[in-house]
Amino acid sequence: MNDRKRSAPAPRTPLHAFEGFGIELEYMIVENPSLDVAPISDQLIHDVAGEYCAEVELGETAWSNELVLHVIELKTNGPAPTLATLPSLFQRDIERINVMLTRYGARLMPGAAHPWMDPLRETRLWPHEYDAIYAAYDRIFGCQGHGWSNLQSVHINLPFANDDEFVRLHAAIRLVLPLLPALAASSPFLDGRATGRLDSRLEAYRHNARRIPSITGLVVPEPVHSQADYHRIVLEPMYAAIAPHDPDGILQHEWLNSRGAIARFDRNAIEIRVLDIQECPQMDLAIAAATVGLVRALYDGRTVDTDTQLAVPTETLAELLLAATDSAEQAHVTDRALLRCLGWDGPPVTLQVLWRHLLSSLIDLPDGEWLHSLWHILDHGPLARRLLAATGPEPDRARLLRVYGALCDCLAQGRAFPAHGSW
Repeated sequence: MNDRKRSAPAPRTPLHAFEGFGIELEYMIVENPSLDVAPISDQLIHDVAGEYCAEVELGETAWSNELVLHVIELKTNGPAPTLATLPSLFQRDIERINVMLTRYGARLMPGAAHPWMDPLRETRLWPHEYDAIYAAYDRIFGCQGHGWSNLQSVHINLPFANDDEFVRLHAAIRLVLPLLPALAASSPFLDGRATGRLDSRLEAYRHNARRIPSITGLVVPEPVHSQADYHRIVLEPMYAAIAPHDPDGILQHEWLNSRGAIARFDRNAIEIRVLDIQECPQMDLAIAAATVGLVRALYDGRTVDTDTQLAVPTETLAELLLAATDSAEQAHVTDRALLRCLGWDGPPVTLQVLWRHLLSSLIDLPDGEWLHSLWHILDHGPLARRLLAATGPEPDRARLLRVYGALCDCLAQGRAFPAHGSW
């Protein structure tokens, strides 16, 4: 889910764009060695906090619940001044959680969707604090589906201090969203078999509120020219559409918005939500660094101005996002206006080639470790493609168990999933 039940208060003086970064990482809790989902996130939080609460603060990080009991969220405890220190902080928390879970015969598993979970049979909603929100979602939409109960993602929160920063930031993020599955797709399996898509989580996610289409829109948000514009174009139609189903107004808040990036006016930030979770925090933060770097280059107008960015149709961006959901880095970018915004003057190009260009010519990444991780992805494919290479096209349960066991080891040890291996 997506931090629907609470939000950190906005800083007393709002941060300017790129002065801080909020990162959220979601992980599955699974039984060991079966790797079936283990609905014990409430017990894990209770073991730390001494009560069944939605969140426990642990210094620079915090742990919190999600919609279902087999998912735990790790996040920065407020905006972090830099991304550079976060991999080690999150890895520390993962190691602590894995030690705590041994008493329950469980461990953490990365990847954006559990490869064989049956959501109709295994979904257990969070029953404690904020449970009324989850009950309302379940009543209106039915949360026993992959798009609700079997998805783990990364969220990036980027601040804005005023209306001008909001518009520039939102315009830049719109253009970046369709490019992200090329790096981040990590969900090639559902129901025990390959789906034919590399980002099955995102495909399921875009349909989870189909009963009220204005909640998700085209996933890529509409262009806006002010915060007031955003309220008029995005939020007000959504609130009006859900009101007959939500007479008590439980869900009529900005977090109801399920687009791939949403305005969080309560914290003066825009939250990017299309990224699949990776095999370890180092890989997640490398992708986050590339995302932030590209957003910043567009925000600064290094290729074209904001008005030119706003002119790229939402439908064009949504079409590319669908292609990237299916084939990740092998999807083709053909729209000339979008390519111009991204500083590409050549013919239509794959996302893999485009990202190589962006990392080499447009994105500033001072940390060599980020580039090492990103080139691993671009050289060998996103995690979904590496998982498929390890399992083969039609794996049985035993094969999936071996490969996802190795994936759990990558998380526990903080290392990348290899391009080749024997399981």
